[in-house]
Amino acid sequence: MKHVLALSTLYPNPVNPRFGTFVARSLEALAKRGDWRVTLVNPIGLPPLALGRYRPLADLPARAEEGGITVHRPHFTLIPRIGARRNAAAIARAVLPLVEQIHAETPIDVLDAQFFFPDGPAAAAIARKTGLPLSIKARGSDISFWGEQGFARAQMLDAARTATGLLAVSRDLAGQMAAMGMAAEKITVHYTGLDRDRFRPLDHTQLRTQLSRELGFAMPDSAPLLACVGALIERKGQAIAIRALRDIPGARLVLIGKGEDESLLRALAASEGVADRVYFAGSVDHDLMPLLLSAADVMVLPTVSEGLANAWVEALACGTPVVTSDVGGARELIACDTAGRLVARNPAAVAAGINAVLNAPPPREAVAALTEHFSWEANAAALAAHYETLATA
Repeated sequence: MKHVLALSTLYPNPVNPRFGTFVARSLEALAKRGDWRVTLVNPIGLPPLALGRYRPLADLPARAEEGGITVHRPHFTLIPRIGARRNAAAIARAVLPLVEQIHAETPIDVLDAQFFFPDGPAAAAIARKTGLPLSIKARGSDISFWGEQGFARAQMLDAARTATGLLAVSRDLAGQMAAMGMAAEKITVHYTGLDRDRFRPLDHTQLRTQLSRELGFAMPDSAPLLACVGALIERKGQAIAIRALRDIPGARLVLIGKGEDESLLRALAASEGVADRVYFAGSVDHDLMPLLLSAADVMVLPTVSEGLANAWVEALACGTPVVTSDVGGARELIACDTAGRLVARNPAAVAAGINAVLNAPPPREAVAALTEHFSWEANAAALAAHYETLATA
């Protein structure tokens, strides 16, 4: 059995159980196959004084067995808000001794970084010290956002030169990576997975009534229901979705996610006169997400940038069309009217796209059929093949 050691700064833990669940599902599916042993290193950044919200993170166990994977959580020194330039180097210093120890006990065949920044430069520094083959995955904002920051761009390009192979979550993102200066021949497209048992069209009968009771928010069957899944931050576009409600009579909007813009969005809903039609669900239990998506008529996400959003795939799998910006890998999913609409990032265009779907709703089973090729098993098989190529290069 070959051995991959994956480095991921975003990974679920008891303090933040929703962080990077898609990373966990992918690696757990790989471990379940039985041909690759998976070790996960989840570096925890802590300031010199780990107080307040950092205290529970400092108390996490250094090692745990989770979902068939051995998870290590070493600490590195984090300077909040201003330390991004040095994070990769700090992670590499903290993680290298652990990697060397693990490699001595159970030889590693491939080193893997699950995000391009800061994970990629950190893993590249470790790969140069150990001589291990290296894979780095790009997921979206690590390229579209950090790629615009000069210091991060330089670190990522240096890491890409060190890497044996690169992964991208969409064809569009692979093109962005090549345009940055990364070697196109190193890049393989690796689509996300999907829990097909969980995300599927669920019967609408009494579903909204059940959710209304659980959430305390009126979801009448006669009113259009819109779901927006994403962190409550400006670039996800919840403000645009709220403003669009003026032109979607009677529609309710459920915002699923947490973030720094919540108070601003609540104030906006009030000033727009739609506060009673907007519900802030926060981070919902994973079992509740398919219910919300199945109950919705449209999933709306007027985002600035994405690689290939898991929320798009999960909504479609539930039979719910998607109205989103024409960014990232959206065209690789929203390729016909059955899937939804690609729109400009402004309230009028978003409202028009949503109304177009509401006026001619596609059969939910036809929408769900568009995601038939997505599964965590397929994701793991492609990942195993990629690692095999690097291990034997």
